[in-house]
Amino acid sequence: MEKNFKIKAEEIIDIISHMGGCFATDKITVEGMKVGYMYREEPEDEADSGWRFFSGTETQEYVDNSENTMFYDVNTIANYDRAIIPYLESSYGSEFERIGNTEDFSLITD
Repeated sequence: MEKNFKIKAEEIIDIISHMGGCFATDKITVEGMKVGYMYREEPEDEADSGWRFFSGTETQEYVDNSENTMFYDVNTIANYDRAIIPYLESSYGSEFERIGNTEDFSLITD
């Protein structure tokens, strides 16, 4: 299945230092929604930063369908939503939720 991304590959710019990959849902990369919920877990391998990004509107059924999620460079997701950048150095186990329609996130767990 070919995806129609909101930001084309040639439009992605380097805005953060390389930190590896992450998982994000199509709600962000295809539908263009902002990150509403994000957490960082222990990486699965050396290429993985541990970050997982969601709009916050995904159902469990949506998340369980692997076609709705892809592995991206964290920089790609930062291009979709720059509000995540100040939180990217957070430790493994950190979990954040966007505060309303602001550019700020609230720490849920640390």
